Amino acid sequence: MPTTTDLSHLWTHTTSVLRRGMDDATYDLWIAPLQPVSCDGGVLRLRAPAAILTRVQTRMRPVIEDAAASAGDGPWRVHVDAYTGLSTPGSRSTTAHPPLESGLEQDEPGPGLNPKFTFEQFVIGDANRFAHAAALAAAELPGQAYNPLFLYGPPGVGKTHLLHAIGNYLAAHEPSMTVRCATAEHFTNDFLRCLKDGGVGRFKSRYRRVDLLLIDDIEFLERKARTEEEFFHTFNALRDAGGQIVLTSDRLPRDMDGLEQRLRERFEAGLVADIAPPDPAMRIAVLRKRAALDRLEIDDDALHLIADRVPTNVRALEAALIRTVAFSSLTGRTLDVCLARQVLDDLYPERVIAGQRPVAVDDVIALVAATFSLTEDELRSSSRQTAIAWPRQLAMYLCREHTDQSLPAIARAFGARAHTTVLHACRRTTVRLQDDVAAGDLALRLSRELTAAHADRPG
Repeated sequence: MPTTTDLSHLWTHTTSVLRRGMDDATYDLWIAPLQPVSCDGGVLRLRAPAAILTRVQTRMRPVIEDAAASAGDGPWRVHVDAYTGLSTPGSRSTTAHPPLESGLEQDEPGPGLNPKFTFEQFVIGDANRFAHAAALAAAELPGQAYNPLFLYGPPGVGKTHLLHAIGNYLAAHEPSMTVRCATAEHFTNDFLRCLKDGGVGRFKSRYRRVDLLLIDDIEFLERKARTEEEFFHTFNALRDAGGQIVLTSDRLPRDMDGLEQRLRERFEAGLVADIAPPDPAMRIAVLRKRAALDRLEIDDDALHLIADRVPTNVRALEAALIRTVAFSSLTGRTLDVCLARQVLDDLYPERVIAGQRPVAVDDVIALVAATFSLTEDELRSSSRQTAIAWPRQLAMYLCREHTDQSLPAIARAFGARAHTTVLHACRRTTVRLQDDVAAGDLALRLSRELTAAHADRPG
């Protein structure tokens, strides 16, 4: 039987070969935590932390076997068992890099998934069919189908739902695989907290020892140099180890000017799938599914009215339904079209009716320019002066709400290079309207003026 010295010699040679064949991040993540136990009868037995056991058994074992065979003592079959807690004296790996902090998996937070966001509850339509198919493929073949998968689209169209659906699918069908889901803001705060507390090893264990990493709103990393650097290494370590990465954003990677080029290139290296605002049929389907889930008896005409009033955002669509249901519950009135109209008139004014001349981008620009005492040329300019920037953002928001023009067409009307400029303006305006009562009142008044001005002007 080989002696302890023989085991030490074999493992030292094996780890030396492995170190030369992979980058430091991959080695530290998957090899350094391993502990040699015995080598007998052509079998090299190792122990691995429970958090990485599955990955070592399925992906790293053949690599370790090849490295051990090069020691010249014949082929070795590698057998890996799990251990938890601190290692015992004498069983520690003889590699130069010590294992990452052990025992961490015992106090790790959960994967961060919303159990309500599943593929079964996702409503598929022309606006999201491609993104849904890509997400399902990534869930069924993690690390093999599309890696990374980058989902982008305006706020409220279902990106977060698909992100969590991938994680929930894997948790249900492959419970041995590790999932981590977080927003980019949470990733940043977690990193800074661990950096301050001296727990960087804990942070790396949390985000790199996983089979599936899901990051929502990745654009939050823009202009955060230290966090960008950490995410860059996390991304590389996971991808090199075969882990699946899924990201969401309201912008394409190439439009994130505040991110380093090397990150943008990696985001585009996989599959980029867009999700557009829902079409009328999809909006009705979303409302019907939500009503069925909540066991609501609601008039079908009321559902059509809600779908017509909230045309661009699935999240706002469901919120409008909830508001209508709540009003019915509090007043005891029937959930019908009359109630829905009364509840939504203030928040979502009636849109253009067939046969009337639709609102044009020029109509919006003229109204907003006059309201703020600006010229139309000033409103169309790229000036960043506050006196012009806010009215321009509001005008873009109103164009999206009241015209039938596409985002690129609206962008061109304002001299912008890309439709993402309009998305950014709409997002900023939405936030301001929620926080600033005066701005909200102004937007509502302008919306009513646009609607009223075209109510008696046939096309």
